[in-house]
Amino acid sequence: MHIGLIADTHIPDVANAVPHQVAEVFNGVDLILHAGDIFVDSVLDELHSIAPVLAARGDDDYGMQDNRIDEVQELTIGGLSLYLIHSSQYWAHDLIVHPEKHALDKAPDVVVFGHTHRDIVQTVKQSLLVNPGSATFPDYQLRPGSVALLTISKGKAEARIVQLGNI
Repeated sequence: MHIGLIADTHIPDVANAVPHQVAEVFNGVDLILHAGDIFVDSVLDELHSIAPVLAARGDDDYGMQDNRIDEVQELTIGGLSLYLIHSSQYWAHDLIVHPEKHALDKAPDVVVFGHTHRDIVQTVKQSLLVNPGSATFPDYQLRPGSVALLTISKGKAEARIVQLGNI
């Protein structure tokens, strides 16, 4: 399964729309996961024109009442457990290192998070930790950002960051 990962779009606060390059990068994905700070439902609608969308509620998404959004999205894809959250890298890392503190029997195989506006793909223990960065406001700067592509196949997950300014 091919999954597009996006976070921290902050629309219309820092950008008027999802960057047009996102549609090109996400062409052919089976699912899009938004790791929060969406701001408006129209972002999810626009992404849904590419593929089905699920999102984690960001700390700036108060008042959004879209059924595609939840505090945490817990998914099983291709036999792997995936958590989609907005919280900080510390909390995401803690899900993997100390799953028992989060009432989990074991660490998720993949944790996708947002909030920091900084992209990262990192293996922690046996789990994959991914932040696609911000598509519109990387490092809290107004410039082209990044998204990520996650592939889950044969019980293995791989992710790569795509810089939108390079497209």
